[in-house]
Amino acid sequence: MFVRHRSPLVSALWLLTAILPATAEDVVLPREPQIGPRPFYLVDKMKDGPLKQQLSQCTGPFRKTDFSIGHRGAALEFPEHTRESYIAAARMGAGIIECDVTFTKDRQLVCRHSQCDLHTTTNILTVPELAAKCSQAFSPADPAAGRKASAKCCTSDITLAEFRRLSAKMDGFNPDAKTPAEYQNGTPRWRTDLYANSGTLMTHDESIVLIKSLGAKFTPELKAPEVPMPFDGDYTQEKYASQMLDAYKKAGIPASDVFAQSFDLADVLHWVKTEPEFGRQAVYLEERYQKQGLDPNKPETWKPSMTELKAQGVAILGPPIWTMLTLNDKKEIVPSEYAKAAKAAGLDLIGWSLERDGPLDKGGGFYHKSIKSAVDRDGDTLTVLDVLAKQVGIRGMFSDWPATTTFYASCTGIK
Repeated sequence: MFVRHRSPLVSALWLLTAILPATAEDVVLPREPQIGPRPFYLVDKMKDGPLKQQLSQCTGPFRKTDFSIGHRGAALEFPEHTRESYIAAARMGAGIIECDVTFTKDRQLVCRHSQCDLHTTTNILTVPELAAKCSQAFSPADPAAGRKASAKCCTSDITLAEFRRLSAKMDGFNPDAKTPAEYQNGTPRWRTDLYANSGTLMTHDESIVLIKSLGAKFTPELKAPEVPMPFDGDYTQEKYASQMLDAYKKAGIPASDVFAQSFDLADVLHWVKTEPEFGRQAVYLEERYQKQGLDPNKPETWKPSMTELKAQGVAILGPPIWTMLTLNDKKEIVPSEYAKAAKAAGLDLIGWSLERDGPLDKGGGFYHKSIKSAVDRDGDTLTVLDVLAKQVGIRGMFSDWPATTTFYASCTGIK
């Protein structure tokens, strides 16, 4: 074997390169999305029929698509809202990637699903000096008293510098824990800790740089504060909402590449009024079933109505899967009245969230509750997605494993 000896200078430069942290620009994506075995497993588990036959014959090519939206990145197997999760989503062909946005004690924006989820998504409870700053300290389980373990740690409890000291983990907790370490060991059995050893937390600004480098678009969600607003004197909801979009303008991101989201209609209307270029494709996330008793098949419970939302400037509605689907007399999965009315009013629909219910052999959970009796196998993931794409006409789908939505879109010709 011929061996070429390096000069001392070359060796030193090679060593320096090896130990420096990778930057966003260092990520090299494959020529086409890598979807792995899961989509094919789902096809294998489908009921026999034309859709299974079509998908079983599809072996590529697979392509990146805006239909495939990385929900918190690739949260089925990677710690959510981390560098690793976002990169995994891009490698699986997600054309749009989500950063849920909240703020720290010093008003800096970071990517977390909830302002107060650090106790279940990071290692904060095992970092004593930061755990001491949590809103609610860890309390161990007491079986004799019937009390479960608990804690509450918020991004607003700590500064950005302190946030950067944390590592991400898979979302979950052990309610029977006696120690903080036990509490943090609670990953659901159908997920995995295989990629959870060193989750890198992201600031909102860092997510913009990374996602841009990955060639994807953005869907930041303004998370509801869990502290009284105005926060820290004069930090109002409006300032918070504007701060999120200001970051994209500062980074030179076209408004057409940003799908800002909120469950609060007031936030969406604020963007429509103050940032019309962003507002014209802002997403109003549906939560009225929880707060107002919305029934997807009873239009009188939709307040505002679909036409009223459209008239106010809402362009895209983001409902959970179950609100867009129902069963007909033959127990077939079909569009709900809610879905049909939204489309009739000219609203686009983006659904959430595929592959978040875990195994579907028992009908799924929250996301499939309107069609539970028609769901009995993991392959129904693709059946549900097919109804949403072809009959409901959604423009995109959030997924905890974007390879599945990328596979489906590539195999059915969705752009």
